[in-house]
Amino acid sequence: MTRFWLGDRLVEPDAAKVSVLDHGFTVGDGVFETILVRGGVAFALSRHLDRLRRSLSGMGLAGPAPSLVREAVDAVLASAATADGLELGRLRITVTSGEGPIGSVRGPYAATLVVALAPMVAPEPTAVIATVPWVRNERSPIAGVKSTSYAENAVALASARSRGASEAVLANTVGSLCEGTGSNVFVVVDGEVLTPPLTSGALNGVTRQLVLEWCGGVVPLREETLGYDVLHTADEVFLTSSTRDVQPVVQLVDPERGRALPAGPVTAQVAAQFAARAASQPDP
Repeated sequence: MTRFWLGDRLVEPDAAKVSVLDHGFTVGDGVFETILVRGGVAFALSRHLDRLRRSLSGMGLAGPAPSLVREAVDAVLASAATADGLELGRLRITVTSGEGPIGSVRGPYAATLVVALAPMVAPEPTAVIATVPWVRNERSPIAGVKSTSYAENAVALASARSRGASEAVLANTVGSLCEGTGSNVFVVVDGEVLTPPLTSGALNGVTRQLVLEWCGGVVPLREETLGYDVLHTADEVFLTSSTRDVQPVVQLVDPERGRALPAGPVTAQVAAQFAARAASQPDP
């Protein structure tokens, strides 16, 4: 069985326990990364570790030394290769502010580091998205930070799933398209691929980064401020994330204006280009 990393060492699963006073548990005061593991290799690991450091800085947390985080990831991957021969997995790195008082004031203790790896079922080939009445606050102090304060996402996703969708897509406070609860959103309009800029409050997704870098030579592609209503008019819509790569959207669930969408040719071009580059560059 794969072991977990807790603090400064590998531990057996039954010893992977965090204090009930840890601020990651009591107030969601922490950051995390989710990384696709395929064939024992963590895809785009360096980019994820860079974003982890940016998230820690955005939260005002010192965090563990980057060398320790890399050591923890390598150790957990090696443990999985020895014990399970894991082919497809989800690696989760979590860093919290550590133990603290029961309240929002941080304690004087060291950060908590946890690295865990679990098997993952391959994502569905297509997605169904739903609109929701809640918005992302692009002016939040943690806008663009991959924080463990994920309750808003959980509520929105639960609403979408209760209506038969697999992802919820949110606007921001000024009515612009922002992101999904665990994905970035791209739309195709008149053959051009558009995605909201980071100023919308969207997370700077690693897969989003790579699509922008790798696919601009294949299809016209740029960042653009978009109204939430573009979901009702775009020719194609697709999602990106570390565990779904490029995933076409085939249906929009909306109380008033639901619609079917094609898994169209432009999305197929982007997906093919991404898959080819990812296969040849495991740590781009």
